[in-house]
Amino acid sequence: MTFLPSTRLLWLVFAVVLLAVPAGPMPGLMPVCFAALAIVVLLALLDLALSLRGVRMPGVSIPDVVRFSKDRPGVIPVSFSNETGRAMELRFALGLPKVFAAKDNELWVRLPAGAKKSRAQIEWACTPSRRGRFANAALACCEAGSRMGLWRLRARARLECELRVYPNLFSERRQLAAVFLDRGQFGAKLQRTVGRGREFEKMREYLPGDGFDEIHWKATAKRGHPVTKVFQAERTQEIYVVIDMSRLSGRLVTHEGVTQTVLERYLTSALVLFLAAQRQGDRFGVIAYDDRVRVSLRAGNGAAHYAACREALHTLQPGEVTPDMAEVARHIRLRQRQRALLFFLTDLSDPVLAEDFARHAPLLARQHLMLVSQLRGPGVEPLFANKGAEGRGDLYARLAGHMRWEEMQALIRTLKQNNITAAVLDDDAFVANLVTQYLQVKRRQLL
Repeated sequence: MTFLPSTRLLWLVFAVVLLAVPAGPMPGLMPVCFAALAIVVLLALLDLALSLRGVRMPGVSIPDVVRFSKDRPGVIPVSFSNETGRAMELRFALGLPKVFAAKDNELWVRLPAGAKKSRAQIEWACTPSRRGRFANAALACCEAGSRMGLWRLRARARLECELRVYPNLFSERRQLAAVFLDRGQFGAKLQRTVGRGREFEKMREYLPGDGFDEIHWKATAKRGHPVTKVFQAERTQEIYVVIDMSRLSGRLVTHEGVTQTVLERYLTSALVLFLAAQRQGDRFGVIAYDDRVRVSLRAGNGAAHYAACREALHTLQPGEVTPDMAEVARHIRLRQRQRALLFFLTDLSDPVLAEDFARHAPLLARQHLMLVSQLRGPGVEPLFANKGAEGRGDLYARLAGHMRWEEMQALIRTLKQNNITAAVLDDDAFVANLVTQYLQVKRRQLL
């Protein structure tokens, strides 16, 4: 605990100094000045001794875990416990990492009197600007007055807590409001499902018109008459989002006026896609990799599993290494034996990485359904997609963008030959296109 002179003590000292000014021409006032100064010093020392012995700073506590969304205002509940039972006026400030912008620099807290252990609670408003996990990063700073008000007592304490900042899904969920609208069965409409489904439901007697591929030959031989298999559309499927967090995921993009990394867009898209899969009743999981697999969660369903996926993703940061597609393919082939829908969120603008991906991806496409999506880079478009070039420099830039676009189209055609669907999507509609692709796969029973 530290102590500083209060404004009241400074005014008393200033008054003594003013009294000593006329003591120069009037020597008879000098003893009075010394006596006044001695009284002030004695009072200050007595007040300090009583305060250091009797005044106790209130206990400050916050929850063990406080959750935020990136770039969204949030609050930290702060509780104060005053065991002295006396009324106390407290000036309080909460020190947080630089990524948290506080609404107020300090707040005044009044602790009531009368009870043996009085309590008070405030809400410290702040807005985080970076995603991640911050452990024991809160510092409580308290300042209270002494018994006579001549000193200001200050104390600081490190609070054991964990601040977790998750990706901001507000804007994406607002664009996909129809997907998350919860109204039960009201307003639902029937949609035709393409295909007969792959999941066995039951057996029934043979009817004219049933195909030979629908006959259950073992049951037919056992019963002595034709028996037909009946299939139903699959309701529960496994969805995996495979996120590339290597060096190219650190490229900056601007989304709704906010500059962020490509990995940030991947994580936001993955969480929104998980919400859509949860509403459809499918099982979802996540894999994140760079030069090796960093995160791997098997497919599951429910709010608890979604929370586990969010906890696993919110601390990921772009790496500085080259992705190893061979390691990812080996990991998926060993651990995922059942056919699943794989959403690859990666950047294949580097020809070397694109060649490596095209070499190892067909091994996964033999067993799983693969959809590859990447963000369109700045200027990557056909030469005559927009208005004419303005100057020679702009023309060269458009030619470079056209060449990169041609390379991406050639890669898309190469992957399509191996039953891999690839697409280059704009940033504004990236999440919406992913959800649309997923719903189309679900409706057409491609999995």
